[in-house]
Amino acid sequence: MFGRTIVTLGLLAFAVAPATAQDITAAFSRHDAASTQVIDHDDWGKLLAAYVRPGPDRVNRVDYRGFKAKGHSALRAFLARMQAVKVSALSRNEQFAFWANLYNAATVDVVLKHYPVDSIRDIKSGLFSKGPWGIKLVTVEGVSLSLDDIEHKILRPVWRDPRVHYAVNCASIGCPNLPRAPFTAAKLNGMLDAVARDYISHPRGFSVAGGSVRASQIYSWYAADFGGNAAGVLRHARRYAQGDLARQLGEAKGIAGYDYDWRLNDTTTPAR
Repeated sequence: MFGRTIVTLGLLAFAVAPATAQDITAAFSRHDAASTQVIDHDDWGKLLAAYVRPGPDRVNRVDYRGFKAKGHSALRAFLARMQAVKVSALSRNEQFAFWANLYNAATVDVVLKHYPVDSIRDIKSGLFSKGPWGIKLVTVEGVSLSLDDIEHKILRPVWRDPRVHYAVNCASIGCPNLPRAPFTAAKLNGMLDAVARDYISHPRGFSVAGGSVRASQIYSWYAADFGGNAAGVLRHARRYAQGDLARQLGEAKGIAGYDYDWRLNDTTTPAR
């Protein structure tokens, strides 16, 4: 693009440093508003296009078997290049795209390393853990990071945007879709609105039967990001709801309950 510099990710080395939650948030709160660097996510985009399949139930599923056999080495190479980026030198939107794509690529990578599994929660990060979210999977600017670090110590506290929850995928049917294209800074706001509309307007986001509203457990787990209570969650959902759901949520007085489907978002996982 004219006037912008495309940066191909180089293989640079950083020393690994331990960090507290406060250290991580502080370290990655910095950005360069004048930066014109654009991170090349094309390799991730090719992998998404090749192995993510939109289902008839509007849930994107991943061909993990094919990905592990033919695409895993390319994914590892992409992750290595991403970890060489000096993310603090990027603009704010470029940083968000970087972190969202890194999170999603690292999630697919950890699933592939343990595949076949029925659920990502079958991958343990400790004796009593469910899921790999606490494992240090990547290193950025010398800081060793887990998926939890990226989501809860960088994306959520730095951006304070509820649409973070639609951008990161936890490899589960109940989660917002893994997009078939990478996030980019140039189209970021529109992409985030689109993934919010897609999830909220799908039954795994919100459903209404007999006037009773059920919602994804995401809105219970992270209620603070959506206004702090059911009323705030509904206000958020009404902003993005489509079709009949918009009318139904407009009439809703509360949320009757929350659900989540932890089954792996695999092409072999049947619809319910």
